[in-house]
Amino acid sequence: QVELVESGGGLVQPGGSLTLSCAASGRIFSVNSMAWYRQAPGQQRELVAKITGGGDKNYADSVKGRFTISRDNAKNTVYLRMNTLRPEDTAVYYCNLNYDSYTDHPMGPILERHESWGRGTQVIVSS
Repeated sequence: QVELVESGGGLVQPGGSLTLSCAASGRIFSVNSMAWYRQAPGQQRELVAKITGGGDKNYADSVKGRFTISRDNAKNTVYLRMNTLRPEDTAVYYCNLNYDSYTDHPMGPILERHESWGRGTQVIVSS
């Protein structure tokens, strides 16, 4: 099993900054993508930013130019630097990992694709 541990959430004033971190540990053969999603009360979970194994990045339109996703491959850790925060950025932020891992089977190990989620970290933007 792969565990994701998020940190860095908190209360910040509008216009402020925060950096979220998510560290993955466990049996990972290769990482396909790491991403941040968020869910505000009463709303669906939405993609905020994603970085692929090759380093390609994409962002939600609402955060382009303000948020930056980055990754430390050696540590299997993904970061989300959030600048110029707005009250509408208030949400629980979840880390997502899409990865390949060998799974033990009677006929031998099989490389399979998996997805894991963190438990979430709360971000509140308020004065």
